[in-house]
Amino acid sequence: MSKAIFPSQLVLIVEDDQLLKMLTTDIVEEAGFVALSAENADEAVALLAARSDIAMLLTDINMPGSMDGLELAHMVRDRWPHIKIIVVSAHGEASSAVPAGSLFFHKPYKTEAMISAIDSLIDAGKPGSGGQVYLNV
Repeated sequence: MSKAIFPSQLVLIVEDDQLLKMLTTDIVEEAGFVALSAENADEAVALLAARSDIAMLLTDINMPGSMDGLELAHMVRDRWPHIKIIVVSAHGEASSAVPAGSLFFHKPYKTEAMISAIDSLIDAGKPGSGGQVYLNV
């Protein structure tokens, strides 16, 4: 049974690999959230600038374009600090470079852990939640 969807549950997925983007979209939607997608950081920034209802950025690090996913994550943290961020990569050494308050997942990630992280981060951003995120990932 899926939960009711509110505008604050919009997740922007930035992934250039079509299969991974489809799989991640399925995970996000299975968790009861609405997924938007972009192929690179430039598309993501255009969506973020045009919409005020995006609650979370879920981005891969390695992708073509003017910036990689880490640069995008840091830009989002600076420009849109209310947006929660999850960074994913097959290269674990990047985990220490994610913006403060963000989460890192090593590919391939477990569906249940990703759903739990999305739930926790978005719930932590709701009024009255205290902003705390507790994860065992």
